[in-house]
Amino acid sequence: MQDKIETFKRHVREASANPDFIHHEWFVKWHLEIVEQLASELLVHYPEADKDLVEVMVWLHDYGKILDFDNQYAMTLTAGREKLTELGFAPEFVERAISSIETLDKKMELDMHEAPIEVQIVSSADGCSHMVGPFLDFWWYENAGKSFEELMKDNRHKADKDWNRKIVLPEARAAFEQRYRLICERSGELPAKFL
Repeated sequence: MQDKIETFKRHVREASANPDFIHHEWFVKWHLEIVEQLASELLVHYPEADKDLVEVMVWLHDYGKILDFDNQYAMTLTAGREKLTELGFAPEFVERAISSIETLDKKMELDMHEAPIEVQIVSSADGCSHMVGPFLDFWWYENAGKSFEELMKDNRHKADKDWNRKIVLPEARAAFEQRYRLICERSGELPAKFL
């Protein structure tokens, strides 16, 4: 199993390096690898979770975005299913991974607290990853034509969506609450007093 996972990860790394992918300069190092580390740290708290499924989901969750940004959700499901099958993953595992990603992608419709633990882990890790390192700064870099007010509003919207819909595990929320509050402040929500 681990050989197949490593092959899939190599494939995603290569696909992410395509200059036609808007995030090609930073996506693996500043997103996928951080999601993987966060998921790995969360797995310590949830030993009942399927570690292989979590690892595949980490590298699969944005696969469609890499291949076809405008049709990312459909591409993740179709091309992801095809690639995992091509690499020799068992059909049951492929369907479980695809079904889990479908649930993850419905974060605005479903309560992620009720999702399988593997989905909660990847959802929380993905949401937290956006608050790590320069992730939110890349939005400014890639959207330099927007006003700073629009960029601040965009980053706040992203942080709120992550905090309210994606980051559901208590360990992640406890560790990232300060980061979320700082993003709110950097997006214009200033405290009544600074000292």
